[in-house]
Amino acid sequence: METSRRYCYKDVLPFTAMVAVECGNVGVNILFKAATSKGMSYYIFLSYSHVIASLVLLPLAFISNSRGVLPPLKFHLISKLFILGLIGFSGQVCAYKGIEYSSPTLASVVGNLIPAFTFILAVLFRMEKVVPRSSTTQAKIIGTIVSISGALVVVLYKGPRVFSFSPWTSSSVLLQWPLDSSLESNWVIGGVLLAVAYVLFSLLYIFQTKVMEIYPDELTVAFLYNLCATFIAIPVSLIAESNLSSWRLTPSISLVTVLYAGVFSSVLTTVHVWGFHLKGPVYVVIFKPPSIAIAAFMSAIFLGDALHLGSVIGAIILSMGFYAVIWGKAKEERADVGSGSSSFGHLSNDKVPLLQSHKVENI
Repeated sequence: METSRRYCYKDVLPFTAMVAVECGNVGVNILFKAATSKGMSYYIFLSYSHVIASLVLLPLAFISNSRGVLPPLKFHLISKLFILGLIGFSGQVCAYKGIEYSSPTLASVVGNLIPAFTFILAVLFRMEKVVPRSSTTQAKIIGTIVSISGALVVVLYKGPRVFSFSPWTSSSVLLQWPLDSSLESNWVIGGVLLAVAYVLFSLLYIFQTKVMEIYPDELTVAFLYNLCATFIAIPVSLIAESNLSSWRLTPSISLVTVLYAGVFSSVLTTVHVWGFHLKGPVYVVIFKPPSIAIAAFMSAIFLGDALHLGSVIGAIILSMGFYAVIWGKAKEERADVGSGSSSFGHLSNDKVPLLQSHKVENI
């Protein structure tokens, strides 16, 4: 009996939670796409969702803070948190604008570039050791190149439609090919914006690692990040959306989207904190590529989006690169643990990026 309980807690529950989180994360993107098609501004969406996330995380941060002694919040720490909020908000603006131009499926595909982008930035910031003859370094370099190549295939080659929830025939495929130039242009713009967004998110994780060294409490940092992002988002959004009537949320898809995104971001943070401590970072991130299939299926049902050949080919290539980078990282961490050494550059388990509040997968 005790063994079955332990199995459920250690294996079944984490697996179920991670799959549910990926479905919920895709759900945020799909609701956002539906809400913006009804006229909701993504600036307003970001402002409200950050406010709600801050309110939900406040009691969790208070409880977490009361369990141990943490350093005081000094100006240099607050300034770093403000930079986190600025980078995160900028990334979210690019990401949600990219979804508006393209689709949640493309967001999920491009979101798998985060390990590759994080590796590149970590090397540039000298936080990652590069040993050319090491199999782990080779795996990460090759995986990064393959991941970026797969993303380029998805963005630059849309291809014929291979799946749609609505019935179609071979003749309809011929009629819709070649693609309308304006739609194809929007798809490329959306892909570029999503790529920029995930570069910013990777930069966010690098900075968050620095902050976690100073203030090692995940939930408190997540709350303060959302709070700083709120202070940035509201004035920027008021400038972008000066018509105050557009800020009024009536019972509609817009209200549901804002509430769901705000609450879910808090749940996402909590589940990832629990998952990182229970199973480690590699277990959490291996669920990212399946989100592509989840996004494609849910987008077809709820948005009527079609799945194109370029997305399928690119997603397969990108997923191979993703797992190569993760394999290299996991092997490197095992070697560090075995030798008893640890470095800041290796993003050890207690310093793994957890600020994935409004991640578009991603975000």
